[in-house]
Amino acid sequence: MRNDYLVLITTDLTLSEDDIIRIYGKRWAIEVFFKVCKSYLKLTKSFRGLSFDAQTAHVAIVFTRYTMLSLENRFNLDVRSIGELFYWTCDELADITYLESYLLLIELMLSICQDVLQLSEEKMAILLDQFLQNLPAMIKSSLKPCA
Repeated sequence: MRNDYLVLITTDLTLSEDDIIRIYGKRWAIEVFFKVCKSYLKLTKSFRGLSFDAQTAHVAIVFTRYTMLSLENRFNLDVRSIGELFYWTCDELADITYLESYLLLIELMLSICQDVLQLSEEKMAILLDQFLQNLPAMIKSSLKPCA
């Protein structure tokens, strides 16, 4: 026979029932984290380094691997992922693309510069070229098709 209740015991009698459940939920997530790191990501058994720096680096690498796997799991398998829910509810709305948003910002900047500084078309072209040349490479490469 299966019971449909869970017993949580605490020594802090000042906590409310909701606080006890919330704290236990956080503690359980930590327990699962260490269990996965020890059992599947070889936190304890495979590493043989003796220096403190090597041990610290190994722990950091294992924790980073756990974080990456958890994110992948959350985005692809977990039904609670808000990302998919958000996209399902916004299907009808047209999204502005990354590129379109940059172009709108550049047009706004040019318009304001021309109004405030009273620059000629030639000077505006020079200003735009200087601006585009100083952008980070990632942004520059995405703007090239539109130039």
